[in-house]
Amino acid sequence: MGRENQSVVTEFILIGFSHFPNLKVPLFVVFTIMYFTILAGNIIIVTTIRSESSLHIPMYFFLSVLSSSEICYTFIIIPNMLANLLRETGTISVIGCATQMCLFLGFGCTNCMLLTVMGYDRYVCICKPLRYPVLMNQGLCTKLVVFSASLGFLFSTLETIIIFTLPFCGPNKIHHFFCDLAPLLELACGRNYFGEIVIFLICFLVVFCSFLLILLSYALILNAILKIPTTDGKRKAFSTCTSHLIVVVVHFGCASIIYLRPQSRYTLDEDTLISVTYTLVTPLLNPVVYSLRNKDVQVALKKSLGRSACTQKM
Repeated sequence: MGRENQSVVTEFILIGFSHFPNLKVPLFVVFTIMYFTILAGNIIIVTTIRSESSLHIPMYFFLSVLSSSEICYTFIIIPNMLANLLRETGTISVIGCATQMCLFLGFGCTNCMLLTVMGYDRYVCICKPLRYPVLMNQGLCTKLVVFSASLGFLFSTLETIIIFTLPFCGPNKIHHFFCDLAPLLELACGRNYFGEIVIFLICFLVVFCSFLLILLSYALILNAILKIPTTDGKRKAFSTCTSHLIVVVVHFGCASIIYLRPQSRYTLDEDTLISVTYTLVTPLLNPVVYSLRNKDVQVALKKSLGRSACTQKM
């Protein structure tokens, strides 16, 4: 394909939910409520953890970073999606599309790695409790977060470069509500087989290998819990892991369906529904699960609300 044809596409049209024209307004209302709930819930978690000294431990440090990442993760996608629901057609420039993809994949990869780090934190806490304060010190926790974010954005930048060095010279309609890997590969006029292999290996490493490491952590955790003599001790150990496990199952389940299945099985309707799950439901799940199932967060939140009420009265 000649270079003169490669620069024809200067913007993309996001089809999104155009297949459901009668549902656009109801979807806008529902998604707006969910988005503001995500923002409020994650902001509350971050501020509560940072304001309460009792929560200044590695588990909640990682949770606050994950909540901050989720805020950024949804901000990349949801506002533009909501705006497009109110338009006849939603357009995005090629540069805007590349930026959106890079940031979305970057925060997505970071979240996968943060969940893996949180699994490791639970392993050290339960399996090596006496050495926990030494092993999971503040310096190591910060390094793990920086490493997760750096590697996540390195992978996303590499994937974005591979996608946008392909020629886009034909249809410019993206059958999705944001710029993602599979829909853009569908539009490309040429193929980069080596690049596609690299993308699959990155997805495999981030999604599948991260999930395997989490499973390994919980296999060791389960083995340690079964050795606890008292039922109450076992229950407390299990309760510290349940919230994390719920988020892991939903997050990695959706990510594996989208990014680890053959490209030939790409379908618009299924991918749109699954993408709604990991762009809206999972970020919403984090604050709900961690606040409802975690007594420490509940107590700290009540203290914060109590102090706010006292301040307002004064």
